[in-house]
Amino acid sequence: MSVSLWCEEAEDDRSLDQSQTELRAAWDPTVSGHRVIQRLLHVEERYMPSMLYITLIQRDPERREELAKWALEVCCESGCDEAVFPLSVSLMDRFLSASLSLPVSPYCLAAGCILIASKLTECDNVTADTLCAAAEYSVQPSNLREMERVILATLRWDTAAVTPQDFLPHFLASVGQRRDGDGVHSEEELLSTLRRHSDTLAAMCACDSRFLGAPPSLVAAASLNCALRGLGSKGPAQLAAMSEELAELCQTDLAVLQCYSEMIECVLRQRLRGGLQQGPTEKDEEVENERAGTPTDMREIDF
Repeated sequence: MSVSLWCEEAEDDRSLDQSQTELRAAWDPTVSGHRVIQRLLHVEERYMPSMLYITLIQRDPERREELAKWALEVCCESGCDEAVFPLSVSLMDRFLSASLSLPVSPYCLAAGCILIASKLTECDNVTADTLCAAAEYSVQPSNLREMERVILATLRWDTAAVTPQDFLPHFLASVGQRRDGDGVHSEEELLSTLRRHSDTLAAMCACDSRFLGAPPSLVAAASLNCALRGLGSKGPAQLAAMSEELAELCQTDLAVLQCYSEMIECVLRQRLRGGLQQGPTEKDEEVENERAGTPTDMREIDF
């Protein structure tokens, strides 16, 4: 009796390209729950940058934020997975935390972190040539590969860091249990919108040095909390209950979660205000008085 180990995940169509037949595994609810969250909470402390590095960055955050925003642009233009950017920023912060000095070519460092993060999280990773082109060929492929070795040696090959995107699906699974069939959106649409908005807000926090010392679990919970409030699909009592649940999941005080949620909304207002100043200003007063929230289209944010 012959046994075939072939996994038939796609139709047997010879006309399909190889890129079109790549499938991602569906979300497995058995790998979620409090046990997984507790494990992530225990591990996240190991990947936090040092307090000395955080203090130094707070004094002069412009350079670090410039590199983070450049990494975000490169990841978006290259079509990278949403997990690549936060992981690349985490690698960059940990490398700078260990060395406490920028290399000769800072963009080579950022590109090297993107390359490593892409290799860890994607099947078809971004190429070195693509990263060199994004850096306007100020970095050569040979320099990028050498920087990759330096980063790996400095971090001792411990590169699978915990990021806010690791917590979001588990927090969403817990929040999804409180759905209330309001008929506005289906459950899948609502969770998909919450995930997209939370990912965007968490990416915004990665670009802002004020969130550098915050644990990834707190950033994920605060981003999801802001997304829930911004969508306006829940009542005050439901939002309060979900905020309490998120604070319990990330093992923090509710006041701390609310504080970080307000910080995210403040940064979001600044981004939106900066984008509006570049266009017509007829509704500036209306936008100024409007309650901060997650917009329907997150592309309005100018990163």
